Amino acid sequence: MQRKEAQQRIYKLRQEIEKHRYAYHVLDKQTISDAALDSLKHELYKLEQEFPDLITLDSPTQRVGGKPLPKFQKVRHAKPMLSMEDVFSLEEFEAWYTRVGKLMERTSFEVFCMVKLDGLAIEIVYRNGLLESASTRGDGIIGEDITQNVKTIDSVPLSIAEKEEVVVRGEVYFPVEAFEKLNKRLAKAGEATFANPRNAAAGSVRQLDPTISASRPLSFSAWDLQSDLGQKTHGDEWELLKKLGFFVNPESKPCSSPSEVELFWKQLQKRRAKLNYWIDGMVIRVNDNRIYEDLGVVGKTPRGLVAWKFPAEEATTVIEDVEWFVGRTGALTPVANVRPTAVAGTTVKHASLHNFDEIERLDVRIGDTIIFFKAGDIIPKVKEVLKNLRPKDAKQIRAPKSCPVCGSSVERREGEVAIFCTNRNCYAQDRERVLYAARAFGIDGLGPQTIALLLDNKIVQSPPDLFALKVDDLLELERFADVSANKLVQEIQSKKEITLDRFLVGLGIRHVGGETGMLLAQEFGSLEGLMKASEEQLSEVEGIGEVVGKSIAEFFANDHNREVISAYQKNGVKIQVPKAKEQGPLSNKTFVITGTLSTMSREEAKEALRALGGDPGETVSKKTSYVVVGENPGSKLAKAEKLGIPVLTEVGFLRMIGR
Repeated sequence: MQRKEAQQRIYKLRQEIEKHRYAYHVLDKQTISDAALDSLKHELYKLEQEFPDLITLDSPTQRVGGKPLPKFQKVRHAKPMLSMEDVFSLEEFEAWYTRVGKLMERTSFEVFCMVKLDGLAIEIVYRNGLLESASTRGDGIIGEDITQNVKTIDSVPLSIAEKEEVVVRGEVYFPVEAFEKLNKRLAKAGEATFANPRNAAAGSVRQLDPTISASRPLSFSAWDLQSDLGQKTHGDEWELLKKLGFFVNPESKPCSSPSEVELFWKQLQKRRAKLNYWIDGMVIRVNDNRIYEDLGVVGKTPRGLVAWKFPAEEATTVIEDVEWFVGRTGALTPVANVRPTAVAGTTVKHASLHNFDEIERLDVRIGDTIIFFKAGDIIPKVKEVLKNLRPKDAKQIRAPKSCPVCGSSVERREGEVAIFCTNRNCYAQDRERVLYAARAFGIDGLGPQTIALLLDNKIVQSPPDLFALKVDDLLELERFADVSANKLVQEIQSKKEITLDRFLVGLGIRHVGGETGMLLAQEFGSLEGLMKASEEQLSEVEGIGEVVGKSIAEFFANDHNREVISAYQKNGVKIQVPKAKEQGPLSNKTFVITGTLSTMSREEAKEALRALGGDPGETVSKKTSYVVVGENPGSKLAKAEKLGIPVLTEVGFLRMIGR
């Protein structure tokens, strides 16, 4: 990036960050997710490191937080409450470690690793053994007096066995169970609920009436002892804090090398879902206090301290181009090529734009800065366009006039939002149909490249042809030797038996996914019975409806589709009769899951429900018993609220299924 271009980008990033920071820290309103804001700040930080002459005193990287709210008395901190540099990858952490090591003239040194709690940082001052004052971070220099509210927190000692002035810093946070109970109580009373524990902690502490704080079971975790009580290391400080009566997080320890830190970081990431508090990463600090102080501060950030954050589920990036991909039904899906960005533990280069209607709704253009999110292993999706960062040369995205693969004309069907390729024999559709069927049958050895190779050489032309494959067919191809050819054929032959619901999914019937396939299998019991069913009979099945019923009836009435089914059977595919439905404590209850669950995949959640007799559903209706809400819930949550259907958080859902 050239200097002039960087200067413009830095200016716009600062404006955008400050807008969201002001709303969050001053108005107590979250207008953007923490992960997305972190991503913007990280981009600004890296640009300023690349062009240090562009750093200014009013840059968001040079200040700690927003202005204190005017409703509280102001308190000046004896020493500034500084911010931390964030890193998001092993490479960035190792760069920090190497940089600090050079300043220390050492290749290795001990660090102290601590969980990064998702709460509100505060400072508490004790004089003559008694709690004298407590204040928020504020802008790092001046905070807000919250003494009376902090005194209501049981985990904060009102007196300590030390007569000298003692200054302790730490985090006020909400334990997960307490947070869930608070939101339930607020919802029952018709009051607004909190989006996350950090907001709940901040909102509870920043109350003029201490009785409100007292009614909310907050906790406090100390992480820094400012006063000199003879400690030599940060680890010593934690031992002293425990002796003084403070809770210090047990998920913390000293590490002597980057590899040890990496291992601990990975272990902590795996355990985070089981902890009774929210964390978003790990704080790593030079353990030796004298060396830590000697390293000093750069701007508002200590050199000897860094926060290694967990992979974000949301991030910001820039759209560089848009391509259109053809699916098995012929639908054209726009996919954005984005500037490579780390999110959810992977480097993302593409993001889905769904369809042209979504492009118009978002008003997204090539060159725009976007917020995108990743849920599970699926391709990330564009959530929002940050239009204040739009460059002057941003290009509008045009709908294609022909298929990008076969060149055939495209059409927009009545009642459809997608654009379709009109050529049923389009190569892209053939490839996707075979790949889709292979996944339904669970044939792991068949990936996109292998299927393309089979299609190109006319060995496979439709999904049933897979089950007629012979070793000799594969040995003619470049990528296959005797061992690999035998292995693939054996795997395919081992998957000839399939349950009716999975077979229906593999057929690629429009609107028929795993749950609908299960409903149809349980209702009709056999493929023959299902094929004979009328559109009216199909539509009357609970959870099917008129649109899906019509789609299924039209599919089985099509001669080509019947020929495909016959080809499967001719090639030895056997369809298993579905098992009787499980009975249990959740029998006759229907659950719809929206958003991403942190403790299990959606399929695992559905299996858990079925094991207890429950019915996983896809659409929300008046007959839905519960809607389970994870991260980034979709429109199903709004529909549930409109219909008055009970909503379960992930914690509530886990309790219901006995986990």
